[in-house]
Amino acid sequence: MPAAKSVWAIDIGNNSLKALRLRQSDEKIEVIGLDYIEHTQSIFTETSEEEKNQIIRESLHIFAERNELGKDLIAISVPGQTSFARFIKLPPVEEKRVPEIVKFEAVQQIPFDINEVEWDWQLMPKLDSPDTEVGIFAIKNELVSKYLENFSAENIRISIVQMAPIALYNYAWFDRTDLDEADKNAVILLDMGADNTNLVVCTKTSVWQRCIPLGGNKFTRIIAEAFKLNFEKAEKLKRGAPVSKYARQIFHAMKPVFTDFGTEVQRSLGYYSSSHKDTTFSKIVLFGGGLRLQGLNKYIQQTTQIPAARPDAFEKLIPAQSISSAKLHENISDFAIAYGLGLQALKTAKIQSNLLPKKIARSMLWAQKSKYFIIAAAILLVVSLLALLKTNIDLKTCSSQEYMSIESNVKSILQKAKKIKSDFSSQNTRSNESQNKIDEQFKLFEYRNIIPLLHETILKTLPNKENNPSQAELYDAYSKGDIAKIKQFPRNERKQVFITSFGVKYTDDLAETSLDVDRPKNFVKSSSTISYQSSNQDRRISTETASKDVQKNAKGFVVVIEGFSPYSRIGELMDPAGVGENRQQWGVVTRMLNLDKVIDANCPFEIFQKNDIKHFKLETGHVDLEDRQMPEGIGIRQLKIRVADEELDENAAIAATGRKSSRDISLGLKSSSSADIVKSELVLVDPQTNEEISKTANINKEGRKQYDSFGKPLYIERDMWFILRVKFIWKDTL
Repeated sequence: MPAAKSVWAIDIGNNSLKALRLRQSDEKIEVIGLDYIEHTQSIFTETSEEEKNQIIRESLHIFAERNELGKDLIAISVPGQTSFARFIKLPPVEEKRVPEIVKFEAVQQIPFDINEVEWDWQLMPKLDSPDTEVGIFAIKNELVSKYLENFSAENIRISIVQMAPIALYNYAWFDRTDLDEADKNAVILLDMGADNTNLVVCTKTSVWQRCIPLGGNKFTRIIAEAFKLNFEKAEKLKRGAPVSKYARQIFHAMKPVFTDFGTEVQRSLGYYSSSHKDTTFSKIVLFGGGLRLQGLNKYIQQTTQIPAARPDAFEKLIPAQSISSAKLHENISDFAIAYGLGLQALKTAKIQSNLLPKKIARSMLWAQKSKYFIIAAAILLVVSLLALLKTNIDLKTCSSQEYMSIESNVKSILQKAKKIKSDFSSQNTRSNESQNKIDEQFKLFEYRNIIPLLHETILKTLPNKENNPSQAELYDAYSKGDIAKIKQFPRNERKQVFITSFGVKYTDDLAETSLDVDRPKNFVKSSSTISYQSSNQDRRISTETASKDVQKNAKGFVVVIEGFSPYSRIGELMDPAGVGENRQQWGVVTRMLNLDKVIDANCPFEIFQKNDIKHFKLETGHVDLEDRQMPEGIGIRQLKIRVADEELDENAAIAATGRKSSRDISLGLKSSSSADIVKSELVLVDPQTNEEISKTANINKEGRKQYDSFGKPLYIERDMWFILRVKFIWKDTL
């Protein structure tokens, strides 16, 4: 928006409307219009929205009637408590990417849906600082719309909407000569309204603001309560307190509010100091009608130990001859916000953010350009008329039969040319569309085999006939479903691995990607878990052939394999130590480390940093229904009957008489109590062989639990579960 010749700046509070008409005059700003309109009645917190709007519109009506608005830009303020401001530092990025990063940060910082707010941003550069700081400002759509409705009702067209605290900063940045460009000394602006107080900490390059929810009405209410008066009478008593015969009682009644206000100011300044340790406060400048209360500025100064005073004048604001200097000086502390708004409209302020709704801004822009459209339309009309006149002259010239024949031939040739061109374009378009469709379809097949190939590669590292020929008959029996043959091999000696879950996740950076791949549920760590972090230090690891720099940015897959094994020494089966080149003793992980030997030299996968716990982890434990870390999908749950009812009755009879048999004593029974008898037990069984695979209580034939010499119950531990987390480099991407 270009700088205007003159502008109106309007600040509407709960008690009055303040307006300044400004224009640029060399390095200073000239006041060419001024208005101060007190509302017909004050706006309180209890005032309804309808009454509030009516009061504001009455003041706006008076303002519009006695002031010439013309084509001046009009800037208005919105209260700090209804808006949002946040100053953040951006990461180092190219200048052209700043808007994109700011939008991302706005979504994160603004505590509302980004589609429900009007927001804007501005860079806040600092001298000799490499950091890029940006201010983000926002207000909810519904709130700004309500503010603008009152102006629309009086046909006042708004060009700029700015937050009151930011307008105060714009005033200080332009007008005050005591702002520090090095951010070492800060000036504090306090602007107390009826219900809230704006606290703005200013330096030449930065601003920090907070809205304190305490204003002049709080003092009035405390007086009304103390003296049993209505609000209007309490307000008059407050304003006349210095000359009232009840001055002592009035100030005593207001003392708690003085204390609360001083505490809020101190807390705000303390928070600022905690994040700006190198900045000190030089002075406090007081604005607003609420701070006219006698004694308040002195109290603030004593509480904060910072000099505090009301301004006597604006340094760079000069009144025109038609403006009463006395009237401007009388209300000087009420016009700071309007002054800052006017500076922004004149393009002489530091912060130029605008919270005017985008659709309104666009309509205003089109309205400004309407005169150019009218001129362009008039020129176009004249050219069209001249062209029409020239056409009529040419038609009369070409009216003879000879010219008519030539014209007909030309039209025929042109039509044929247009048809050929149209046909060519149509065919060319069809060709491009077809090729695009073909390319799109073939993209699906570029890497269609890589995941199945990864599965196939990993499966070849598991125990099988080739990897463990000594148990070839066992593997053949499983493939044929020969249960009897399978059971000829003791279960805890079967070198088998059963996979219950296989998770794969692709990543562009293996080094930075977590080992976790989504599992069926969240698990809690069990004390029975055994983790194998690294082993086989003497083993030749194929990953040593890849340089650290290549592996650092390697692409590939994170794989999580879950399952169980009947083999009791699962560490030897999965990741045995010290096996060297003896392939007969290799485990699953050993083969993964030597894929070039197990598969072939052209295997596209390679294990990634096996000796680093961040990139490789093997966890095992006994199959146990009580183990919450055990993977799901292991075995089938069955209820096993341990003691028949008649046997249980006999045991109960023995317990009742207190007799023990010599056999009981020899078996080391702790007690004949019925609590030691396991009648039935929920277990996990192998779905193929129906063998028990889970940890169960060690009981005798009578169903009694067995105990060791220390009185602890004994258990039978069977199959082992495992969770293997491993990363594979996809060598084709290197």
